[in-house]
Amino acid sequence: MNHLRRSFKYFIQLTLIFIVLVGVLMLIGMIPKDIAMAFRKGWTSIFYILGLFAAMAAVYPLFGYGKRLVRTTGDPAELWPLVEEAMEGRGYHKAAEKEDGSRVYKLNSTVARVARLWEDRIEISRELEGFRAEGPMKDLARVAMSIDHKINRYD
Repeated sequence: MNHLRRSFKYFIQLTLIFIVLVGVLMLIGMIPKDIAMAFRKGWTSIFYILGLFAAMAAVYPLFGYGKRLVRTTGDPAELWPLVEEAMEGRGYHKAAEKEDGSRVYKLNSTVARVARLWEDRIEISRELEGFRAEGPMKDLARVAMSIDHKINRYD
C-alpha cells in the first residue's frame, strides 16, 4: 500500500512540474500555446509523456526507500539518547514510539516535509547487531552516518 501511495504522489509531482514548465515556456513565448503545435504529435505526445511519468513513478519507490543497519554494542537504554541526539542534529523529532520499541522520526521543517511530499518518516528499531533505520534513501545515508558517529567513537 505504501508503494502505491508513494507512486501516486510522485506521479502527481512529476505531472505538476511538467505543467508548470510547459506553462512557463508558453507564457514567455518559447513554444506555441497550442498543444498541437507545441508537441510533434499534439495531445498524443502528452499521453505518452504521462505514461512515461507513470512508469517512472511506479519504479522510483523501489529505489528511493530502503533500510540501513548501524552496528553498535551496548545497552539500548544508554544508546537511545544518543540516537535521539543524532536525529535532532539532522533536523528530525520523535513522532511516535511503537509497542515493539521502535521509534518514528519526522522532519522538523514544514517546508522540507512538503518538498518530500510528507514522505520524510524514518523508523529506527533496535536489533541484535545494532539499530536498523528505514526510510527515504537520500536521508537515510546521512542519518545512519550521524547515528554511527554519535554512538561509535572513531577517535
